[in-house]
Order: sequence, then C-alpha cells, then structure tokens
Amino acid sequence: MFTVKRIYDAPAPDDGYRVLVDRLWPRGVSKDRADIDEWLKEVAPSTELRRWFHQDPSGEAEVFDEFRRRYESELDTNPAVDVLRGLGRTHPTVTLLVGARDPELNHANVLRQYLEHHP
Repeated sequence: MFTVKRIYDAPAPDDGYRVLVDRLWPRGVSKDRADIDEWLKEVAPSTELRRWFHQDPSGEAEVFDEFRRRYESELDTNPAVDVLRGLGRTHPTVTLLVGARDPELNHANVLRQYLEHHP
C-alpha cells in the first residue's frame, strides 16, 4: 500500500517505509527530522516538467491535468518506478514524502495513483 504525506508533517509509526520522492531536498527540513528510509529523487518529475508546472502558481489547478499527463508519460519509461514497486512488495506500507504545499495537487499523488493503476 502506498500513501502520500507532506515531509513537513511529523513522522508516524503507521508511515511504514518512508521514501522522499522530490528531486530537491525540502527547505527547512533537517535529515534527522525528515526520518526517511530512502531518497528516490529519480522518480520525481524532470526539472523541465517541474519548472513548467510551477511557472504560474496562480494557475496550478488549471494545468494540473496536463501536468499529470506529462508526468505519467515520464513514469512510463522511468526505471525508478520499478524500485518503488519492489519496495511496495517488501513493505506493507510505503509512504511517499513530498515537500509540496498543496496536499492534493502534487506529483506524489500522481505517482501513488500511477503505481496503483500500473502494477
């Protein structure tokens, strides 16, 4: 089972195996406070896609569907997805950690749904 959580939220025992899925280390979070088991930055959106998505913060909701489509296309050929699938087979819960402000409109939620629908 994959879950999504903001890295700024406190770690919890039910998080299971904690994987940071951001390409950049989140601001203001120490490595101790992050309490991660793995940093899999390779599974994050490409730098180009991330910049495209964040170029107009006021319009994120409108462009999120296009972001989702582009990111899923990247995931189709990303070998790091297989790493996450393997973690999902060896751990009952894998929490995908993200530094995004919006708990809904972020790449970790797209990634979780992708893993659920593309086993």
